[in-house]
Amino acid sequence: MFSFTSMGAKVDHSINDGSSPYIFKISGQVCHLMGSLLPMDNESPKFAQLYVYDTYNEVQNRLKALGSQENNGRLDTKIVQELIKMFDQSNELVKLFRIARDKFEIDGLINLKMSLLGRQQNDGKQYDQPTSDEIGGLIVGDIGLSDSNRDIIIDCKSEGLKRVTKLNPKFMALQYPILFPYGEDGYKPDLKWNENYKGPKTKRQRIPMRAYITYHIQEREPSLTTLLKGGRLFQQYLVDSYATLEEDRLDYIRQNQKNLRSEIYKGIYDAMSRGDNDAKNLGQKVVLPTSYTGSPRYMFNNYQDAMAICREYGHPDLFITFTCNVKWPEIIREFETKPGYKPEDRPDIISRIFKMKLDDMLDFIKSGKPFGEVDAKKFGSRENVEVQ
Repeated sequence: MFSFTSMGAKVDHSINDGSSPYIFKISGQVCHLMGSLLPMDNESPKFAQLYVYDTYNEVQNRLKALGSQENNGRLDTKIVQELIKMFDQSNELVKLFRIARDKFEIDGLINLKMSLLGRQQNDGKQYDQPTSDEIGGLIVGDIGLSDSNRDIIIDCKSEGLKRVTKLNPKFMALQYPILFPYGEDGYKPDLKWNENYKGPKTKRQRIPMRAYITYHIQEREPSLTTLLKGGRLFQQYLVDSYATLEEDRLDYIRQNQKNLRSEIYKGIYDAMSRGDNDAKNLGQKVVLPTSYTGSPRYMFNNYQDAMAICREYGHPDLFITFTCNVKWPEIIREFETKPGYKPEDRPDIISRIFKMKLDDMLDFIKSGKPFGEVDAKKFGSRENVEVQ
């Protein structure tokens, strides 16, 4: 209802039939899309347009934008009004769109465009509350020079949708304004490590996206952040963040093919040997390395390692499947300190406890107490484990 952007992904709603905890499941590529400031003629406003167009009837427009009369009957208009009031006072992104609304209503500018900046000059203000003039600006006429890879350019009125780059610092704040009520900055590639950070650092001395996301979802006492109180929306944020991270990894692999060991692929020669005689089917092959979980090389590498162990030490004796139970005493004890939460509201807690118990089981097996001395062992990435 309050998002500036729409999520371009196939959401599977059939899995939530009431027989199990709520699950946010998507398929396909994930992207965030944004339209123009004003809707086309004879069309209703959606997403960011609701902050600019016909704000005198904003509550009704937002209820109508959901497209479900059944949901609309269960929504409290007073809560919607209070949320609108809160965003107008606190969210700098909302304030920028309200400025655009005032320009249209007072000045009647029909060739107005908005630019959401992808870079800020001062990294020291990363964790401060933003201001409108730092986020972007309104331009009459030609937009001029801009960083097309990072900046978001929103036209006054245009057909179609534009994809918002994942490297824009407002990528998540535009999609989840309730989780980021001030319009805070998110990840950007030029973030640096803190001077007092003593953990492992990357060669470029820049914070990778994975480290930023994991830092963002950590619990910090004495009070939890707004992000961790999102319930089902927090679960959607985690899925969205993971999909964005995987896309970032694939982009890196695609752009660094020359640095990967791909000697078995020789372009046209290999294509001809495979029988690809049609030139229309020939293109640039992208090789996924063994470090990318689920890739053909990753599966082939693990298979070969497993067969080598079997040839040397014999066939495996046990096949152990380790699952998670939300009724574990550790999980119940953790949620007793967080009244009102359900296990599906905090998948990060479930995952951490599962990983700790999995590591504890592996340490117990390797200790030699249950089955004697371990002859051979191989530990792949994540939970692919073989012990003999």
